[in-house]
Amino acid sequence: MLVAVAQIDIAFKEKQLNLDKCIGYLRLAARQGAKIVVFPECTLTGYNFSSFEEALSVAEEVPGESTQRLIEACRDHGISAVIGLLERSKDKVYNTTLLITSEGLLGKYRKTHLLCLGVDRFTSQGNELPVFETKLGKIGMLICYDQRFPEPARALALQGAQVILNPMNLPTGAEAYPNHLFQSRACENRVFIVAANRVGVENGVRFIGRSQIINIFGQVLAEGDNVAESLITAEIIPSQADQKHVINRPGEYEFDIVADRRPELYKVITKK
Repeated sequence: MLVAVAQIDIAFKEKQLNLDKCIGYLRLAARQGAKIVVFPECTLTGYNFSSFEEALSVAEEVPGESTQRLIEACRDHGISAVIGLLERSKDKVYNTTLLITSEGLLGKYRKTHLLCLGVDRFTSQGNELPVFETKLGKIGMLICYDQRFPEPARALALQGAQVILNPMNLPTGAEAYPNHLFQSRACENRVFIVAANRVGVENGVRFIGRSQIINIFGQVLAEGDNVAESLITAEIIPSQADQKHVINRPGEYEFDIVADRRPELYKVITKK
């Protein structure tokens, strides 16, 4: 299966302009044979908001106008997409990623781990780590800072996720993610990681690009540079992620990253 990452610059608060760019990349990815394309965090809105009111002004309900247009684009081009936006729900705003297929909106994920940065200062936490059954495989989603913690990726892997799709807005200073964290999460869970970061400068903050597609061994299959918009692609076989029991020499060198765990020793992890 060919997967794609759209490493793009994002126009702050210009939803229609960003949406038009996304549809152009959807079309390009489909022409290259990709089955799914992953876009950065907050693709439609930008990230560096200075107040809750400012964020609320561009947030929208899901499903909504942008969702419908993306559904139509995915249907027209026979492709799936993962794309970030600010979701308005009653009096709250969520940093949300949508999973859209040619058949419609399959699901959404609300960022569960929030830090003191950009719009995350004003959004509400999500409270679920769902895994979605798709024709492409079992898909989990995380957003940016979620990958700083080992537990979310492990929770998705234990639910059967084969591929973790990870929209990002990584600024200067966050190089640890492409240098170490993506590969570590992929290797320690034997899952594919597809991380889509943005480039460009927004309200004085520079973003570092370096989007990556990583296999279950922690090997980088494809990577964007740190400045340019680009579409990066790689072939993956999602079912490989089901092979948690590795046999190098039968009876002499084997390991199973699920069965060999010691959950009774990990109780401290869930204590505040």
